Amino acid sequence: MTTKKILHLDSNHPLMMEQLAQMGYTNIENYTAPKEIIEETIQEYEGIIIRSRFKIDASFLEKATNLKFIGRVGAGLENIDCDFATSKGIALIAAPEGNQTAVGEHALGMLLTLFNKLNLVDQEVRQGIWIREDNRGYEIAGKTIGILGYGHMGNAFAKRLQGFDCTVVFHDILDNLENQYAKQVSLEELQQKADILSLHIPQTSETLNLINEAFIQQMRKPFWLINTARGKSVNTADLVEALKNGKIKGAALDVLEYEKSSFENMFADETLPLPLQYLIQSKQVLLSPHIAGWTHESKEKLAQTIVDKIQKQFR
Repeated sequence: MTTKKILHLDSNHPLMMEQLAQMGYTNIENYTAPKEIIEETIQEYEGIIIRSRFKIDASFLEKATNLKFIGRVGAGLENIDCDFATSKGIALIAAPEGNQTAVGEHALGMLLTLFNKLNLVDQEVRQGIWIREDNRGYEIAGKTIGILGYGHMGNAFAKRLQGFDCTVVFHDILDNLENQYAKQVSLEELQQKADILSLHIPQTSETLNLINEAFIQQMRKPFWLINTARGKSVNTADLVEALKNGKIKGAALDVLEYEKSSFENMFADETLPLPLQYLIQSKQVLLSPHIAGWTHESKEKLAQTIVDKIQKQFR
């Protein structure tokens, strides 16, 4: 009997191992070996489960002669050469359904924190500083929130804005996505109306540096920016300039342009780029370490989503 082997390159929820084993797979875990070592035995595996440890490129896939699927425990597939994998008949399995709730809640939490300066006033009170007038916040009610990208994440954010008495619009490259949570509009209309811009777009060649000086200037009103998607969609130097001149009133960033492709150890380098130094020091900016989809619940749901899709396609 031929053994069906799956290589796990990142740790995941235990249910994944248990249920894949029940489906007849042998799970092999290797969370530390470099890519070059993994390539030496990759031909043994029918499946790979990965988050973002390294890029699965054409050279790697050429050696994976028995590979049937790649499971990405997350939403994006930018660390995989999707076109080449598809040409080799390898199924690509992502799990945006698994962490959409986490991302939607995190984006809302960042917006509320940014509007009410909660991160700043918490530190002030802890230091014995009691300032009220200079810490007046803003209300979401009456604002227009523009969502760029209306897949699982954008939709989850819009759903959680219900009840805030705000207007929610979105733009997406796909048509006919409008639902009860948000109205679909052209990019031009979104740029005319939005007080708040929230990014929920994947990383592609079209979205790299999308939020740059030209895009920012096309926004009619000064606005707040939220990014829980991919850091490289925002040109950080242009963001900093817009924060300085008031075109962007504030930014809540869970992701940064300077992240490693693995999303880990961003501060491993000795010298931080000047725009990043500005963000770190700015009171207009709220930062978190790429954890918008990183909840206890989403860890389980991501794993379950991947398992369910593998079972559906390869049972």
